[in-house]
Amino acid sequence: MKKKLSKIMAAVLLVLLCVLLPQTRVCYAEAAVKETTITAENEYMTEAIGEALDGITRGHGGPFGCVIVKDGEIVGRGHNRVLVDKDSTAHGEITAIRNAEKALDNHDLTGCVLYTTGEPCPMCLYAILWANIDKVYYGCTIEDNADIGFRDEVFDKLAGGREALSDFLVCIDRDACLELFKVYSDMEHQTY
Repeated sequence: MKKKLSKIMAAVLLVLLCVLLPQTRVCYAEAAVKETTITAENEYMTEAIGEALDGITRGHGGPFGCVIVKDGEIVGRGHNRVLVDKDSTAHGEITAIRNAEKALDNHDLTGCVLYTTGEPCPMCLYAILWANIDKVYYGCTIEDNADIGFRDEVFDKLAGGREALSDFLVCIDRDACLELFKVYSDMEHQTY
């Protein structure tokens, strides 16, 4: 009963705030997204999707969420913050790496595994390699990223492709992450 009441109070507060703000249509879309739950087969991918939903609900950036796991524990999490931070490097993987390094008080993330909703762009991929992360599991592919307006493949071509990393980059839970991308595509958002 308490949980239901707090959800109702949160919805009422959101509606009240949205009425007072000029972006009313956006606010109602945000309220609908806040109620969205997407469950992947992998528990850590579910956490990454939750991060992404939090970010797109707040208008922080694209539908890219990430968690970093060490010894079965989440040590870092992040979502795309490009728009809110006005920082083109604030991708989900980068924010999660920064978070994990602070939590572990170390720049070396050896022994860590990264889970992300979208296949990492070249910038994030190289940051992951610099951080010594052992393995990457991603949901949506570079092609899926392009389908919702992101241009990662352009930079991949400049770098010569990623075929050599097929053992390091593993696609999992693509259907759940595509569901996240659909939520993002269906809501009003800024393209960048």
